Amino acid sequence: MSFDALKEFKEAGALQKGHFILSSGLHSDTYLNKSIVSMYPERAERLCRALAEKIAETVSNIDYVISPAMGAIIYGYETARHLKTPFMFLERVDGEFQLRRGFSIEKGARVIVVEDIVSTGLSACEAIAAVRKAGGEVLALGCLVDRSAGAADVGAPILPLLEMKVEAWEPDNLPPHLQDTPAVKPGSRGVSQ
Repeated sequence: MSFDALKEFKEAGALQKGHFILSSGLHSDTYLNKSIVSMYPERAERLCRALAEKIAETVSNIDYVISPAMGAIIYGYETARHLKTPFMFLERVDGEFQLRRGFSIEKGARVIVVEDIVSTGLSACEAIAAVRKAGGEVLALGCLVDRSAGAADVGAPILPLLEMKVEAWEPDNLPPHLQDTPAVKPGSRGVSQ
């Protein structure tokens, strides 16, 4: 596949440099802002079509695509549309992902979990665990970007459009170029510092 996912982020102005607090609580000097990408439906459509093609090359007989709310809903829905597969999303209830709103899956349902960006894999692991708890068989995790470059272990095969190693640091071990730079927290998961 010759699709250039990074080009989509760059051209949308979504590959950002600065000092960022990631949803994992780690700090980074590089942020891939998937929300900026999703402002442009044609970009999201191209990314998700490419992701659906990659998934379809590896996995067959998919019953559902399921994504964690909020950030991955657009990408999961659009990927499911290209796979011609029903879509659902997980929501946090008391800190734990669950299917709500009348969503349910039958025992043994073959599921692809679609995330937007994987850094440490924590949210992906939680989403996969919720699908398994609901009775689903997770075939793989599809994502736009694996910023761990394959290092994240989510308990299922990862099918990323783009793998790239982006450095991230603990808050008490920042490199010199970030120590005096004010940090911004663009992510959505509430992690205390």
